[in-house]
Amino acid sequence: MVCAGAVVLLGWCVGPVPGAGAAGSADAWSVAPSAGAGAGARAAGGGGRPCFYLEGTPGAVLKDTVAVTNPGTGPRTVTLRGAGPGGTGKWLAFTEREVTVPPRTRAEVPFTATVPRDAAPGDHLGEVVARGGGRDERVPVRLRVSGPALAALTVERVRVDAAAGRISYDLVNRGNTVLEPRIAVRAEGLFGELLDRKARKLPLQLAPGRRVSLTEPWGSVPALDSVDVRLTVTAAGGVRERGDASARLVPWPAVGGGAAGALALTAGGVVAVRRRRRAEASGEG
Repeated sequence: MVCAGAVVLLGWCVGPVPGAGAAGSADAWSVAPSAGAGAGARAAGGGGRPCFYLEGTPGAVLKDTVAVTNPGTGPRTVTLRGAGPGGTGKWLAFTEREVTVPPRTRAEVPFTATVPRDAAPGDHLGEVVARGGGRDERVPVRLRVSGPALAALTVERVRVDAAAGRISYDLVNRGNTVLEPRIAVRAEGLFGELLDRKARKLPLQLAPGRRVSLTEPWGSVPALDSVDVRLTVTAAGGVRERGDASARLVPWPAVGGGAAGALALTAGGVVAVRRRRRAEASGEG
């Protein structure tokens, strides 16, 4: 489970420029996009490129260059490979799979990304993975295949966890573009509004086809109530989806069996009336 307050890298180019390496150590080699961009490559983020961004049509061969820097006092041998979901890593081919970088030197290694002719339009995510000295360094690669863009998302498995004081839910990117979702949260109890959080941007970028489980903290979940929760998620491209959940909150150990049953029946009756009134109001609108 991922808390909505944590930064999640499910997309591309989030966070500092990669290739920091083990700064200050004898093994401080690093890997990063070269300062120049090749055919089909574009800068993303400004300044030092935090990732590779390549764009082209199905069948295109796109070019870029990875820089391997060795600030140490001895040579460093690094192997390079592509990685990515759905076989995206296989699109990448390096002019050198293994490079030995002399001390205090930077090596520039060209590579190509060959877009399959049957590649679906939209964003495809991968990585350039460099390994040396027993550790890996990774640089995100975003490959955008030209064609119709589809932004689509679903909100699933919404549930209230009263014991943990949170609302849990899943977001699934059903389209072919990277999404940066925004979420609004609302909860109502038997006697009115309990929670009303205006739309805010979630700290994640959701790649096509990816599912992420998130939580929304709710420290003041009532001990005895019947609640309806509504999550409204929006994103660029006209995305607006809703997820709902209901929960009857009863402190069963503290309530006798007969009283608990009466409370549950009363809550159920009030909820049914409330929902009928909402439905009628929606029909009138």
